[in-house]
Amino acid sequence: MNALVRLLAWLLALTVVVLPVVAVLNGWFAAERWPLTQLRVSAEFQRVGAEQVQAAVRPHLGQGFFAVDLEGVRSALAGLPWVERVLVRKQWPDTLEIVLTEHRPAARWGESRLLSDSGTVFEVPAMDTLTGLPHFDGPDGQTAAVLQMYRQVAELGARAGLRVERLALSPRGSWTAVTVDGAELVLGRTDPLPRLQRFVAALPELLRADARPLLRADLRYANGFALQWAEPTPAATAEPGQTT
Repeated sequence: MNALVRLLAWLLALTVVVLPVVAVLNGWFAAERWPLTQLRVSAEFQRVGAEQVQAAVRPHLGQGFFAVDLEGVRSALAGLPWVERVLVRKQWPDTLEIVLTEHRPAARWGESRLLSDSGTVFEVPAMDTLTGLPHFDGPDGQTAAVLQMYRQVAELGARAGLRVERLALSPRGSWTAVTVDGAELVLGRTDPLPRLQRFVAALPELLRADARPLLRADLRYANGFALQWAEPTPAATAEPGQTT
């Protein structure tokens, strides 16, 4: 009986001590305690506006230091167009720090999306206002391969004065490039870069033999190319001294 009394007395004493501690902690971690009032943002702000960031974060400012939802802030910022990565952290006692990285577009991907230089496919509004980007087509899982191939194809083409504007990878793994002049270069599936290198080396001689614009070059042959040239214009076929 005495043991039971001592146990009840001990529990009562523990409760008397714990309850004030819990009350103090509840006050310390309360939502309005130590409000965040400062915002520190690290970003380049080339595509994302500072006002967009402020609007996304504003609902979370003013909350207590321990109550602010960092994942909620990160999600709000990650949902903005052109945002690639977001890092959010708190700095005692009243500062919210944000590090924001924007997508850097490398090309158009398909008809309605963009490809970043890190190989990420993303969407933005008013994409038609972007100019000067090459156009890629291919399976979404092959973005890195297409980006790498374009860099190599563009470098090889530049040696012969060919500016590659489009690059496509078919579902079966066949490569096709198109220049800014509209010439289609069919590279195929096997050894596309060596085939293009061989064609680039031969192109100056081919152009000396035929000055017509090149429409299509099929490079999928072991010992040559299948070339299609544009038809000569009437002005080009007229005899010297004649007018058309």
